[in-house]
Amino acid sequence: MRNIPLFVLFIFFASGSVFAAENTPWGTGNVKEINYKPNKVVYDVHVKTVARLQSVLNRVSYLSKVYTADPFSASIVVVLHGGEIPFFAVKNYNKYKDLMIRAESLTHDEVIKFRMCRIAASAYGLKPKDIHGFVEIIPMADAEIVRLQRDKGYAYMR
Repeated sequence: MRNIPLFVLFIFFASGSVFAAENTPWGTGNVKEINYKPNKVVYDVHVKTVARLQSVLNRVSYLSKVYTADPFSASIVVVLHGGEIPFFAVKNYNKYKDLMIRAESLTHDEVIKFRMCRIAASAYGLKPKDIHGFVEIIPMADAEIVRLQRDKGYAYMR
């Protein structure tokens, strides 16, 4: 930069400011601080890839933190009934070890619970004994999601 004349640098930096102003006629985003009270939420999960399940786990984990991981006021139920089911199979532990360690760790504060559809698991040839113990096996995912919303006041997330 020593050999570049000062007026060239001035023009370069000044044009950057004009460019930024032209592209932000409404300014930039403003952060609105909101304190969310803990709530009850059911996640309807039907994903096919590890990356998609990791994304769900990230969202669920962050929501739990926003709710201050308060097991007396918050409840997050993750209902599994799709392509993610084989990830939770005991026989696939070595293949998905890190993912399962992460999922199980989310249940420690008792805010987050995993529930798996027995019908969907059976479509993968899996019985309750074939699934990791931190997952509750339920008769049917759709019925559980409806029950949690209608009878228990859970908000629905997909």
